[in-house]
Amino acid sequence: MAEFKDTLVKLNQKIEAADPEKMKGVSAVYQFDLTGDNGGVFHVAVDDGKANVVEEEHDNPNITITMAADDFDAMLDGKLNATSAFMAGKLKVKGDMSLAMKLQSLLG
Repeated sequence: MAEFKDTLVKLNQKIEAADPEKMKGVSAVYQFDLTGDNGGVFHVAVDDGKANVVEEEHDNPNITITMAADDFDAMLDGKLNATSAFMAGKLKVKGDMSLAMKLQSLLG
């Protein structure tokens, strides 16, 4: 069970290691609402190959992803598949579903 700050560090490392070509042409704000003991709200602003994690709520995100903090951490570790989590009801998406699919390819 990772602390919220540790999860953000891990997410930043994953984003830095991602292929920027996979983010080309994507311009969106992904908001994450992580629930549970180590949860919190943050957003990731993606703009044509670059992503920036901001530890605060966004006023108008293109997509909001809600899930348990522990499940999000497992997803970052590759122990939980995002599609499986969605199908099992562990991951909820509000907004543009196509952006959720792009996020999986960026972080996958």
